[in-house]
Amino acid sequence: MMSEGPKAGFSFDFRIKREETRPRTRACDHAGCMAEGTHRAPKSRAEPNTFYWFCQPHARAHNESWDYFRGMPEEEVLAFQRDAITGHRPTWRMADRVGSPGAAARARAHPFFRRAQAANTRTRQRRPLPLQAEALATLGLDAGASLNEVKARYKELVKRFHPDANGGDRTAEERLAQVIRAYSTLKTSGYV
Repeated sequence: MMSEGPKAGFSFDFRIKREETRPRTRACDHAGCMAEGTHRAPKSRAEPNTFYWFCQPHARAHNESWDYFRGMPEEEVLAFQRDAITGHRPTWRMADRVGSPGAAARARAHPFFRRAQAANTRTRQRRPLPLQAEALATLGLDAGASLNEVKARYKELVKRFHPDANGGDRTAEERLAQVIRAYSTLKTSGYV
């Protein structure tokens, strides 16, 4: 008679163990060091996107001895530090802005301001969709009506057709509902 289950003292393990593969690592760039280079350190000020790869002790030593401004004239160092306050973006004094002599010439000279100025001066002609055109007609406005004109006309019509403004007379109530629907249509469609 055969006994059920594994024999005493034997264990069967059918799982296949895969050999672990370690990812390729960099060696430390410090001369003579065989440790893994896990920390990057900048090579030079001129090439900000190139790095040395050091182990932690050598990265610390490199960073402690590295001087970003080494070899730079003092005037350039001061100019760099002054520009770092604004993130190295162009700035002007308040007196140099709108209304001062030469402000317009400086604004035209910088590409960022040229694009912004072109966007501000460009008149945007809106072409209303059919529902928007119908809503504008309900308010008694043409297709070129501005945001302020639409709002002013809406307020005027609501005041005119509201029952409280008509001594409780409810005959203009349907016209009030049309005005409210028209403004709502303009608002939800993004025209206003």
